[in-house]
Amino acid sequence: MKPSLAKGTRDFSAQEVSRRKFIINILQKNFELFGFQPLETPSFENLSTLTGKYGEEGDRLIFKILNSGDYASKTNDEDWSAKNSQKLITQISEKALRYDLTVPFARYVAMNQGQLVFPFKRYQIQPVWRADRPQKGRFREFYQCDADVVGSESLWQEVELIQLYLKSFADLNIPVTLHLNNRKILTGLAEIAGIPDQVVDFTVALDKLDKVGKEGVVKELLEKNISQNSIDQLDFLFEQNKNTLENITQLKEKFLGNKIGTAGVEELEFVVKNCLELGITPESLKFDVTLARGLDYYTGAIFEVKATNVAMGSIGGGGRYNNLTEVFGVKNIPGIGISFGLDRIYLVMEELGLFPEEALSSIEYLFANYGETESLAALKVIAQLRTKGISAELYPEAAKLKKQFTYAERKGIKNLVFLGEQEISEGKITVKNLKTGEQITQTTEEFLR
Repeated sequence: MKPSLAKGTRDFSAQEVSRRKFIINILQKNFELFGFQPLETPSFENLSTLTGKYGEEGDRLIFKILNSGDYASKTNDEDWSAKNSQKLITQISEKALRYDLTVPFARYVAMNQGQLVFPFKRYQIQPVWRADRPQKGRFREFYQCDADVVGSESLWQEVELIQLYLKSFADLNIPVTLHLNNRKILTGLAEIAGIPDQVVDFTVALDKLDKVGKEGVVKELLEKNISQNSIDQLDFLFEQNKNTLENITQLKEKFLGNKIGTAGVEELEFVVKNCLELGITPESLKFDVTLARGLDYYTGAIFEVKATNVAMGSIGGGGRYNNLTEVFGVKNIPGIGISFGLDRIYLVMEELGLFPEEALSSIEYLFANYGETESLAALKVIAQLRTKGISAELYPEAAKLKKQFTYAERKGIKNLVFLGEQEISEGKITVKNLKTGEQITQTTEEFLR
């Protein structure tokens, strides 16, 4: 049988792993600079924990895990014959791979609320799984890097998370634009259009504007039984000004007399104005009233980050979800969080050539193998290098030097070390820099200094 990978998954080479670690290390450093503490949760959760949290579309993309043993024996025969998949799922599957890191985090908070100090700030860097259609930048198994704060409704949290986003991408040298919106604005727009009971249908369709265009959004709204008259009331959404503050002012006028829409605009205005006061450039922020993000749990601010001049979807996103822990029986714990898309960030950096040389983990020294006596001497020196935190290895066989050279070059090893019979007798070591071709001989003491 020819070996193959499951669709939507990947193997990672040494270079890819090193580059991913480079990104993760920068994100982790910034998470901790901003006061976030690490957390890890299991790769799978109870199916009941995950379902109903991501909207109808999201629920379909959850990877279910079959119960162990003879799971079919406990099912209802009528459901099999009627091909009732929804009823069957609850009978044959009690667990599922996590879809994101936010819902498991909310479950953790609900279970441990008595031991946590609020506001509780955590970051989490772990893989998630989605039964999505694989395409460029979209995988079925991928990492998320999240930072969340729960226990505070302060809008300063929004401001600080924007700072965290922009600092992290600046450290990675990725030029980005951070798109902003507020769920209350979207609810207010639905009320203006006379479709308050279809706000989810409206926002899910609106969120696809950059993918399907105005015609595609209008088509989906009509398919959701939203009238043309309601759509006409929202036509201004498709013609936004490039100036964020001007768009906010325009929306204020639209929301005169609409309480929830006005609240959303005022929250957004507070965040944007204070970000600008803190030195964030207007070009970095974009109020995008069409930004909806299809997840049901956002209640306030919504964020999405896009790399400029790169044909890629969002490389980060998040928002406020004040009601999320209520589904676990715990009320009044507001929360807000953001996520970095590690895999897409990697693709952007690769496309733009942004990985520095130090992002590739390579061995500093390879000691040539001349035989048993020389190998023992080499391993003694290698042991001393390793105690200093310097990577080194011995070629395992006393092969021809050409073969050992080839090995070093193909592995990207920086230096080839010669410790033969003559060097041992003289107490010296010869080192050849494989990049420059420079070769020097020095005493063992000098080499180890």
